[in-house]
Amino acid sequence: MSSIKIYLATSNQHKAQELRRMFETEGLPVCVESAESLGGMPECEENGDTFEANAKIKACALKAIAPKDAYILADDSGIVVDALGGRPGIYSARYAGVSGAGADAANNEKLLKELAGVPDKERTARFVCALKLLEPNGGEKTFTGTFEGVINHGAKGENGFGYDPLFFVPEKNMTSAQLPPDEKNQLSHRGKAQRLLAEYLKSIL
Repeated sequence: MSSIKIYLATSNQHKAQELRRMFETEGLPVCVESAESLGGMPECEENGDTFEANAKIKACALKAIAPKDAYILADDSGIVVDALGGRPGIYSARYAGVSGAGADAANNEKLLKELAGVPDKERTARFVCALKLLEPNGGEKTFTGTFEGVINHGAKGENGFGYDPLFFVPEKNMTSAQLPPDEKNQLSHRGKAQRLLAEYLKSIL
């Protein structure tokens, strides 16, 4: 099995480390580098209308400064709430218009306000993750995963980030933020998409 290097279109070292652990668990000889190893993630406008489109925008931005023989991987993810017509969707990270340390709390507060008065049975939602892989030969692959649940009436749990404290998982009777990390990874949208990516890489390495 030959080895490859994948550049991840993010400056988030946590995401890079998460991907490294996944490849190690799967026994894949893949070296993961974040955009920091190329001088940082280039500025790009995520103006796509789907998670896949925005993932491709990020991947293409990094590909422009990466070695020609590199594999590039980008992800875009968010939460889709049925009662809100699919919002926040692709705007999940910037839903409340706040950036930085207070973004998660502001986004959660806005979501709860918009769902005020909506009964439990209509609070269904799902996390969605789209991974876009750009290959050196010009090929591209997309791997997607979803995580079904319900929006809780308040935050519970200390694990995770973003909307995890509000995302109640009926089959586990707890929120995503209450799940142990390994258990969450088995159920999560990102974990599912990453395992599909791993299966594909096994087929070509």
